[in-house]
Amino acid sequence: VQLQASGGGLVQAGGSLRLSCAAEGYTFTRYFMAWFRQAPGKEREFVAGIRRSGGSRYYADSVRGRFTISRDNAKNTVYLQMNSLKPEDTAVYYCAGVLQRYSSTYYYTRSPLYDYWGQGTLVTVSS
Repeated sequence: VQLQASGGGLVQAGGSLRLSCAAEGYTFTRYFMAWFRQAPGKEREFVAGIRRSGGSRYYADSVRGRFTISRDNAKNTVYLQMNSLKPEDTAVYYCAGVLQRYSSTYYYTRSPLYDYWGQGTLVTVSS
């Protein structure tokens, strides 16, 4: 099983980036996919998640309205479009997958429940 994240980089405040995460080695369409991030000295936090059909999406309050998560099940890939970036968005971003088994969104915000993790991609937003 492998999750390969890409698309991070350095961007000025107000700019945009698009992260991608390609999955292989498991049945992608059975999994809820999410993005988490971890800033220096802080705990890993949930950013956005999407159900396996792509029909329902969830966001942390800090990114709602600026970030959009999407998935292409034909390509086994999940994306995170990040607009209006702020310096506080600076972090290592991780994609993750968990077998979709919960009806409550709460569980999908909990990182210990995830089965698979990508290696992380660094996003740096300068002021």
